[in-house]
Amino acid sequence: MSKDSGIRSVADTALWVATYRAQETERPDALFHDPLAARLAGDRGRKIADAMPYPKIMYWILVVRTLAIDRLITHAIERGADTVLNLGAGLDTRPYRMKLPASLRWIEVDFPDMIAYKNEILSAETPACRLERIAADLSDIPARRKLFAQIGEASKEVSVITEGLIPYLSSDDAASLSADLYAVPSIRSWIQDYRQGGIRRLASRRMRDVMKDSPFKFDVDDSIGFFQKQGWSVGENILAAEESIRIGRPFPFMFPWGLLMIAVPRRVKEKWRKSAGYLMYRK
Repeated sequence: MSKDSGIRSVADTALWVATYRAQETERPDALFHDPLAARLAGDRGRKIADAMPYPKIMYWILVVRTLAIDRLITHAIERGADTVLNLGAGLDTRPYRMKLPASLRWIEVDFPDMIAYKNEILSAETPACRLERIAADLSDIPARRKLFAQIGEASKEVSVITEGLIPYLSSDDAASLSADLYAVPSIRSWIQDYRQGGIRRLASRRMRDVMKDSPFKFDVDDSIGFFQKQGWSVGENILAAEESIRIGRPFPFMFPWGLLMIAVPRRVKEKWRKSAGYLMYRK
């Protein structure tokens, strides 16, 4: 991992995200507790977070996303999922911090360096469920399909998570991944975050500059419709704006965006309200 405060790879974004989970854990009114996050983020993660633009907004996004996806995972398990497959798992610690059935099989897949780092840091920790980690490059399509088939054959019902992963894929790569997941009969649900309107175009110039070595690629106006065309149906859709109200963490007021939100027409506000959220697709 690089030594400065800039993001040089997708691995660096995992350190960055873990830092926000650590910050939330330290709050007296914390909405979740992740005691492992600070250790995983390390000094490098804190330096990345300190150097990022719009820290209040980024913090808000990550906290709301974490809680919404927690809820979707719980719902998937309640509906019968006996296996959770977390693709591009990064430094996620849900198997340690969530209340999960001991019989649940939880599989994390990420690059070898990420898996090795996580295994080292968390070697003495005990997860709540049956946790496995697999080092794999998901861009290796034959290996990916073999992995999905093996997991599918050993499971009754699989729920897949791609938290924060889709933005880094091209539309062709996202469609290919979608098709490979859909082809496995026991993969019944897929949880992901989304941003309507084209991720690359909506990102500010400052964010594009910071992320230039690990850019967003998924540039689709209607991301929900994109995956529906792949055969998936929307089983549950949690809007970020509504989730923030539910948890009592409204979008941070920042000049000039706060004033802009007051001034724009109602139809524009409604479009913005529906622009970001968290989905559970089902077959």
